[in-house]
Amino acid sequence: MAPWRSGYAAVCLPAGDPPKGDKTYMSYFVYVLKSQKNGDLYVGSTANIENRLRLHNSGRVKSTKGYKPWSLLEFRECESRADAVTLERHLKTGQQKELLRKKYSDGALAE
Repeated sequence: MAPWRSGYAAVCLPAGDPPKGDKTYMSYFVYVLKSQKNGDLYVGSTANIENRLRLHNSGRVKSTKGYKPWSLLEFRECESRADAVTLERHLKTGQQKELLRKKYSDGALAE
């Protein structure tokens, strides 16, 4: 697995598009967002981080629309959708979620 990428830098996705219909080159990402409204964290997975963040911030994601706007804290590239879903579920467990909260508490995200 690729290392976590964090910070406020623009999201740089792999260059070039895979051939149409060829899913072998498709990358999936697990991402962590922080609500600027109340500080809540959200963990999700997607094939397109820029689009997914746009959906979260436009209120088109039911579970996050009441807490927008969201900031992208970090993301990790996974080799397959199955790997991304497995990692997402792992990060949503109580212990892992608490570690994320500690990592991003106490002004870790300066506004």
